[in-house]
Amino acid sequence: MDNTSESRPTKRRWFKRKRYWIPVTIIAIILLFRLLLPYVVKKYVNNVLSDIPGYYGAVSDIDIALIRGAYVINGLYLNKVDAGSQVPFLDFEQTDISVEWKSLFKGKVVSEIILLRPSMIYVFEDQTKTDSPEPDYDDWTKALTDLVPININRLQIINGKIAFVEISADPTIDLNLSDLDLSATNLQNVLQAERTLPSVIRGTAVSIGGGSVLLTGKMNLVKTIPDMDMSLSLENADATALNDFTNHYAGIDFEEGTFNLYSEVAIADGFLKGYFKPLLKDIKLLGKDDGFLKTLWEGFVGLFKFILKNHKNNTLATRIPVEGDLNNLQSRPWPTIFNIFKNAWIEGFKNVLDGDIEFEDAEAEVDKTSD
Repeated sequence: MDNTSESRPTKRRWFKRKRYWIPVTIIAIILLFRLLLPYVVKKYVNNVLSDIPGYYGAVSDIDIALIRGAYVINGLYLNKVDAGSQVPFLDFEQTDISVEWKSLFKGKVVSEIILLRPSMIYVFEDQTKTDSPEPDYDDWTKALTDLVPININRLQIINGKIAFVEISADPTIDLNLSDLDLSATNLQNVLQAERTLPSVIRGTAVSIGGGSVLLTGKMNLVKTIPDMDMSLSLENADATALNDFTNHYAGIDFEEGTFNLYSEVAIADGFLKGYFKPLLKDIKLLGKDDGFLKTLWEGFVGLFKFILKNHKNNTLATRIPVEGDLNNLQSRPWPTIFNIFKNAWIEGFKNVLDGDIEFEDAEAEVDKTSD
């Protein structure tokens, strides 16, 4: 019998088995890769967080969604190494990082991030410790940015919180913004336009005392020093909610009244121009039998309020201008003092944004300095 004829069926069977064996092997490798990928990504993320100078952090879980080109970070936290309170500086419940598909049709590969219930709590005692080198702000912000494999073009925050806490105060000071919803679009200028500020930002929140916060503006984040034209308003916050803060630092308490804050800021080529305008309305100070000096101090503040408030509108306000190079930013005292008396005796500030700070104002300052 011909050995060649016997080997042919054997080879056919081998090639037939190989035809099935190769795709099965490939599928098995893909499934194994898919199963191991979350653990590999989690290890990478934890290594990035652990390498931030002065901070430590970790994530609890990673979910991968290959079909939509996304991965979800669950339970990310970050805190200072020598923090005493153990309150996480950053605590992001869920971070969804994915490809922004609509930008692919415009020839750009960029990402979008959705943060669900993130919180940023600045504990004064933790962040101002002097027994160790002060961590660099750029270290942790750059590290978080490195967790995103491609440039961010859209950012959305849902139900976030920002707080300033001073534990050593009695009672504890907790100034916070809750229910923070923010959207920032076209951060990488995917939608090309002739306008100078292509990125649109809008955010709302609820302040301590139930005040309404609104942030709107436009930015150009592609530049090294971002250009921007932003406005912020905080309206109708119950002034009594500030008592822990004002009593600790100024020794006064509010019995009633509302607190408002308005601000406009423009930046062009690193030059900033803007203002902050705090405004107290219908304020009544609370008297306490806590000693002669305290009563005297509250009486002095009450007299100061009576003299400097606008009696027609029953408001106490000032406008604090800020302008100059971002590396040498400072408030100017004399315009602040002038505006206190202007509010008291001349016209009174209205409970609205002044609307007199534009992006062109910052550009004009840049042109003057470059002449």
